[in-house]
Amino acid sequence: MNVTDEFLDLATPQGVMRTYVYAPVQRAGKERTLPGLVLYSEIFQQTGPIRRLALQFAGQGYLVMVPEVYHEHEPPGTVLAYEGTDKDKGNAYKLTTRMETFDHDANTVIQALKRDSRCNGRVGAVGFCLGGHLAYRASLHPEVLATACFYATDIHSGTLGVGQNADSLARAGDIQGELMMIWGRQDPHIPEAGRTVIRQRLQEAGVCFTWHEFNGVHAFMRDDNERYDPALARLAMGLALDLFHRTL
Repeated sequence: MNVTDEFLDLATPQGVMRTYVYAPVQRAGKERTLPGLVLYSEIFQQTGPIRRLALQFAGQGYLVMVPEVYHEHEPPGTVLAYEGTDKDKGNAYKLTTRMETFDHDANTVIQALKRDSRCNGRVGAVGFCLGGHLAYRASLHPEVLATACFYATDIHSGTLGVGQNADSLARAGDIQGELMMIWGRQDPHIPEAGRTVIRQRLQEAGVCFTWHEFNGVHAFMRDDNERYDPALARLAMGLALDLFHRTL
């Protein structure tokens, strides 16, 4: 399927948020037929692997928007390297960005999707690593009908945002849509004890969710290094697409 590739510069109180937009090419008269997806990146913003994941979702019939999560700190178009000082920056920015900023940005992208003439008004979220946590935060928004979180960091510890006291677990009861959590058992960032805390809280809050744990390391969806597990990535992508096809 042919996919369009463009970007929007969305206004926020912290300045322009560069947002990449991918969608299948539509025939005339097919307006308002595409479900919308907010796709959140890792701490490195839109790397090649994240762009390719966005293209996969768009190729399956979704209008996908990928916001730059660190637009407050870096100029539009910035991609951080996986190692060295860029990695340090990415880890620092997640602690120097206010939760109110992350949440306001989520609403900004959700509303941009709903305004787009291609979107059918039904919106989901998906994210990876930091983006998994941000997708979870987006699921607190009542307009988000389904969310897939891949190895979401810092939910169990609350160590996201200024003060490192994110209320993500405390607000689990605000989730009205369906949630999917996907984990790697060999992921040191979210150990078994942390995953147990999250699962128990979701159960206590009565969230409609599915839970998938696989033998995989952190970032097993990242297709350009040794962490990539193509068989597991194919399976996990299928689970996410099944969720979105069914709900959106």
